[in-house]
Amino acid sequence: MRYLIVICFLLGMYSSSARAQEYKYHTVEKGETVFSISQKYHLDEEDIYKYNPDAKEGISINEKLVIPINDSEKTASGNNKAEFVEHKVQKKETLYSLSKEYNVSIDDIKRFNKQLYSKELQMGETIRIPVAGTTAAAVATGNVNSNPVSVPSKTTGSKPVQDRKTREHIVLPKETKFGIARKYGMTVEELDDLNPMVEMLQPGMMIRVGTNVLKDEPVIITDERFRFYEVQKQETLFSLSQRFGVTQDSLKRLNPALQDGLKYGMVLKVPTKENPDAVLTSNDPAKASEKMDLKNEIRNRSTKNIAVMLPYHTEKVEIDSLASYKDLILKEKVTRVSLDFYSGILMAVEDAAKMGISTNLKVYDTKRNPEEVANILNMNDFSGTDVVIGPLVKQTAEAAASRLQSKNIPVISPLSSSEMYNYSNLFQARPTDKVLENAMLEYIAKNSAGKNIIVVADGKHFKVRDELSSRMPSARFVSPSDNFVGDQKLAAVMTAGPNWVILESDNINVVSSTTAALNRLAREHDITLLTTDKNDAFESDLISNNHLGKLKLHYPSVDKEYNLESDNEFIRRYQERFGNEPERFAMRGYDLTMDVLLRLASSEDLYESFNQYPGYTEYYENKFHYIPNMNGGFSNDAVYILQLDEQLNISEANGNNF
Repeated sequence: MRYLIVICFLLGMYSSSARAQEYKYHTVEKGETVFSISQKYHLDEEDIYKYNPDAKEGISINEKLVIPINDSEKTASGNNKAEFVEHKVQKKETLYSLSKEYNVSIDDIKRFNKQLYSKELQMGETIRIPVAGTTAAAVATGNVNSNPVSVPSKTTGSKPVQDRKTREHIVLPKETKFGIARKYGMTVEELDDLNPMVEMLQPGMMIRVGTNVLKDEPVIITDERFRFYEVQKQETLFSLSQRFGVTQDSLKRLNPALQDGLKYGMVLKVPTKENPDAVLTSNDPAKASEKMDLKNEIRNRSTKNIAVMLPYHTEKVEIDSLASYKDLILKEKVTRVSLDFYSGILMAVEDAAKMGISTNLKVYDTKRNPEEVANILNMNDFSGTDVVIGPLVKQTAEAAASRLQSKNIPVISPLSSSEMYNYSNLFQARPTDKVLENAMLEYIAKNSAGKNIIVVADGKHFKVRDELSSRMPSARFVSPSDNFVGDQKLAAVMTAGPNWVILESDNINVVSSTTAALNRLAREHDITLLTTDKNDAFESDLISNNHLGKLKLHYPSVDKEYNLESDNEFIRRYQERFGNEPERFAMRGYDLTMDVLLRLASSEDLYESFNQYPGYTEYYENKFHYIPNMNGGFSNDAVYILQLDEQLNISEANGNNF
């Protein structure tokens, strides 16, 4: 029942989000380039490369290129034509200054240079600027003349008939010129040009600004950790990182526009001198131990655009029957995991809507194939996407992150525990095995005082053995013989006080013989069993859970079990909708999605939320605390240390949070 509901919903979402795209062929003529062809069809060059990847190596005469047809191409033509001048961008020029020079709006410039919707002007690039007065009718009819025309240049001394459109802005307390310029996509110099008589801002003063609002964030400085700074001539990202005592990646996280390069006159958000480490607070252990409740911080109520990329294998669904797909689910573990995870996403989206957070959810089937991921990204418009949840496995997640990195779109890998490539936009939501191991080692070292530490480790786990030896030189070591550990060896290293036995092995015989021997010795000794890796050997039928409970097994875990009493309302609603209690991956889908939506609703974007709320967040079974990786990207280092009791109940060990 659960899978049937999810499949039906999934297929509906998938079909509705996969809008048809129309195409045409273009035969390359002599002298044409990818740039000239993109201008002819009012496309970005990247749109050409999407559908013609070989074009990156060059194009030849009579070669046929696939061209996506945009709305203006579909519109019937008329007699009014927009005319253009090709302009090579010079140093210091901005969209604002060009709009004044050519007497056109910034929106008109962007309309015919679509790359400028996602990145800033680049010195030396050539753009098309519509001639004043020719755009309105042409846009209405879709009739655009791609041939450039001659217009007076900057050096002729000609001046536009009128300045670009402006609007009024009333200055509020604590507002600065830097903040206002940043909001409206202007430099401070351009703001001063519009307001030549204003030397110092005063609350209540009315000033002129541009109409192009680039930032939704308020221009009031409400956070004492940060201030605005205008980039000066010859400054580099490296010199700024040295000046403000932060890494270049930290500056990029505070100022996503830096992904396209540093430019003179840009207004950046930087930490104050009193708080030089403000952007690095997520690394502060004291801050990391604080639990954040983002439900009380909701302020950004714009619709959140979420793309979900998981391997559903919808290509195996027969149109007239779901029976074949149901059989696939029963056989294919990854598909079952995906559907469970997606059911949790649906529950989170519903609950977020009750808090006033609306979500536009788009679903894509990766088919567990990196090439399919590339195809999805090439054939669909991801501009405006706030975050991508998925893909599921390492290779497909990296494929998505690599292609979306230039657009600074966060990609959250939900389940992979493998070490991943450090793309700047890649978030690894599941702590890696190394993070789990380190968390457990920290726990043991922190709580080992007064304990007799005994380490049972096979040859395969010598690295953990060496790490324990360096942290606790007084520890005693027992090595298995022929994959067996007997009572006599263990009894020889026991003491009358508390004995902590750390078992490091994935060999079933070693784990089985050790736990059985310890269970017998526990009749006369105080024994606690611990491990840095509760692997499949501990789950074997040969291992007695009663033994593990009696030995109070301690281990690190990504998640904890939900509380049947306190979480009963959620479980009831899930059962009503899907006919089953939520399983582990459904809970992870819910927790991860709710965390993403609350972070987006409490900050300008996902990157900003980690600077603004450096502590950890926690939901039903999972918690999240993302830290920046040394070479780029982010990893979740929030881990539970759990313990069993004799009734086989699972709880957090001493309530410690890591």
